[in-house]
Amino acid sequence: MKRNSDATPVVFVHGAFCGGWAFDAFREPFEAAGFETHAPNLPHHERGADLEQLALSGLKDYAHAVTTYVRGLRAPPVLIGHSLGGLVSQITAMHADVAGLVLLAPSPPWGVPPTTLDEHGHQFGLTLLGDYWRRPVPPDYRVARTTTLDRLTREDARRAFARFVPESGRAIREAVQWWADHSMASQAPVYRIKAPVLGLAGGKDRVNPSSTVRRVLARFPGAQAHFHEFPEMSHWLVGEPEAPDVAKLTLQWFDARGIGPKPTKKKRQLSLFGWGDSAGA
Repeated sequence: MKRNSDATPVVFVHGAFCGGWAFDAFREPFEAAGFETHAPNLPHHERGADLEQLALSGLKDYAHAVTTYVRGLRAPPVLIGHSLGGLVSQITAMHADVAGLVLLAPSPPWGVPPTTLDEHGHQFGLTLLGDYWRRPVPPDYRVARTTTLDRLTREDARRAFARFVPESGRAIREAVQWWADHSMASQAPVYRIKAPVLGLAGGKDRVNPSSTVRRVLARFPGAQAHFHEFPEMSHWLVGEPEAPDVAKLTLQWFDARGIGPKPTKKKRQLSLFGWGDSAGA
């Protein structure tokens, strides 16, 4: 954790099978810019966690943990959520005061349908696991290598995967097969989210593709949300070679929104977020 009494807190929310470690390198530009950064683990996502408790945990439990964490900070933070963490961040923003919401290849909330055959394939593949929502799901290197870590070198992919942990089958079902969840745990109605939103996606992402992320952002009214695609990137936006560009663009968005250690004026070169590509474009 990097602390700065004058800086806006930034809370990074990791995705499925991961932990706060996923942001180890990605958070560095934010700390260099003077932000106070936090990257907590979601409940039961540390090594040696109680897998029985993990199996009982769902998206609401994850969001409750992040909400509690956020309320313990000295000021409303920016939430930066990746993948499943992007969905958890949206749910959290319904209950906690946040300065901004940055969604990196976010899982879509309840009611947002898939836009690609890959997504439909992932939904169907889950049905082959039986009653997976009743138990923890172990990470699978083959799946991770082909869908998430696909643009990393073999060595970097294995190094990252070695840190993966089991994920709650219940949380996966609530996010991926939301239509089968009668509790609607993944719902995140936009009228309950007041913060400005930035959505970023990879053009080669097969997990949460750009077309679906754009649909997620298009739900927000007016100029509340903005979308940007990195054409050559896949799903691991926090660790692919272009990850520094993702961080740089996010920091530019901060600056354009006056979010920072000290409020800054909007600069002409940041017009992408003032007059440019809106989420609904």
